[in-house]
Amino acid sequence: MSSVVKKTYARAGVDIQVSDEIKQTISRQVRSTFSPEVLNFGSFGSMFRLEGYRAPVLVSSVDGVGTKIRIASLLGREDLVGIDIVNHCVNDILCCGAKPLFFLDYIAMEKMVPERVEKMIAGMVQACRDAGCSLIGGESAEMPGIYARERYDLVGFVVGVVESENIIDGASIKVGDVMLGLPSSGLHTNGYSLARQVFGVEENPACLGSFYPELGETLGEALLKNHICYYQRVKPVLSYIKGIAHITGGGIKGNVSRILPQGVAACFQKGSWSIPAIFRLIQEKGNVDESEMYKAFNMGVGMILVCAGDSAAEVLKMLPEASVIGSITKSP
Repeated sequence: MSSVVKKTYARAGVDIQVSDEIKQTISRQVRSTFSPEVLNFGSFGSMFRLEGYRAPVLVSSVDGVGTKIRIASLLGREDLVGIDIVNHCVNDILCCGAKPLFFLDYIAMEKMVPERVEKMIAGMVQACRDAGCSLIGGESAEMPGIYARERYDLVGFVVGVVESENIIDGASIKVGDVMLGLPSSGLHTNGYSLARQVFGVEENPACLGSFYPELGETLGEALLKNHICYYQRVKPVLSYIKGIAHITGGGIKGNVSRILPQGVAACFQKGSWSIPAIFRLIQEKGNVDESEMYKAFNMGVGMILVCAGDSAAEVLKMLPEASVIGSITKSP
């Protein structure tokens, strides 16, 4: 007589108990990011009381860290992409002049690995503290049959606020205005599919441990440099700023064009900023055209601020790491 094995959710590849244990472990870390406006945590929806604004406008953004997550997975540095996802999203709403209020995450894996999830949450907690926003909720999902073993995804959602009179949308940009570039730390969170192909990461993951003298570090260390969060440093100069472009997918040209009003164009001065060595290495190793490099990568400029010409000196005084990289001209 044959015995029939009963079907369970765990046997199907989804272990709810592991997920619950992870939530209990990270709860204290997450609560450390809460501001007084957070009303609850762990319910079906998180609540946040909005106070102290006359005409508030909510600004939201959602994004992932792309295939950089594969590098982090191979090197066991999920904490770094945890930081990246917060910083990327906060930078996006900063382009509208918004202050980040709260952040939520979504983590999906073939099977939950507590150590990896806890590292990601630790990175998000650190980044939320630094940005002054609350990590008020999230979701994790085991999805056998959808994600291959050792593969996962991380997505972040941020909500911020700006007074309607202080919205930055680029509408007032005009001929004669100046563009200031803030340096990036490297690739940030874009262009990793091309970079992984150039170095043959999938075929030879050990290449990430190779030391390159021109980088002064290993390839893996260079590729995992954190996406810089610009909120705290840009916040003091927002009153001078007419437009902000976060340089992500599409590069400098693709992102600056999103904030320019009709009738004007952006004219960049090549050589006016430093290009990190990692970009030169990618271009040489992969025989990548320069135009393709500027399309796929930020090329050393993580964020661009547009201000009036007579305000540039004051802004540069407050942001000494920035440099003038171009100006606004009449559209040809």
